[in-house]
Amino acid sequence: MSRVCSVNVGRPRLLQRRGRTISTAIIKRPVEGRVAVRRENLDGDQQADLSVHGGPDKAVYAYPVEHYDAWQRELPDVELSWGAFGENLTCSGGWREDEVRIGDRFRIGDAEFEVSQPRLPCGKLNLRFDRTDMVKRMLANGWFGFYFRVVQEGSVAVGDAVDRIARSPYNFTVAEAARLEAIDRDDPELLRRAIEVEALPASWLLTFRQRLRNLESQD
Repeated sequence: MSRVCSVNVGRPRLLQRRGRTISTAIIKRPVEGRVAVRRENLDGDQQADLSVHGGPDKAVYAYPVEHYDAWQRELPDVELSWGAFGENLTCSGGWREDEVRIGDRFRIGDAEFEVSQPRLPCGKLNLRFDRTDMVKRMLANGWFGFYFRVVQEGSVAVGDAVDRIARSPYNFTVAEAARLEAIDRDDPELLRRAIEVEALPASWLLTFRQRLRNLESQD
């Protein structure tokens, strides 16, 4: 059974790396007890740059615990603790990106969630690990994790079951969404499938429709 291994929150802080000072909330720490789930985040969690992070479509970031073992093999000299990738929920049970669909619904604790999009890496991940290759590595290996939107507020805690309560009507996985957004941006067949997935954020649908129109206008 899939369960919550860690609940992680963090507030913006200043990181100094390679002569740069940047505000980021990617540093998350495990917390104990039950944590309230709100429409746009967990209690105690904030985002530094609201133009690209946070909001109802990116309220809670979930990450499969199985990826930690894979990362440890890839980065044997790096110490990894729960929340290392900026996730709010570290979960066991094999909810991998190619097994989870956009629009799948989950119950965790007494809160309900809907999968909205993959969590694509940005430069803050490089800062977090003080490396220049983390974004490149994550794009190559596909260990993204995914965002939830909150369908029903409630609370979560370590040990809570992670139950998929409804299978998405859209046969479109988190892995496919990530590939289309970050890797193979002009795949016409994937774009045609994506624009039918109403569970994707409106901004993603707008972008995909525009890309498809551009491709079709070139034919």
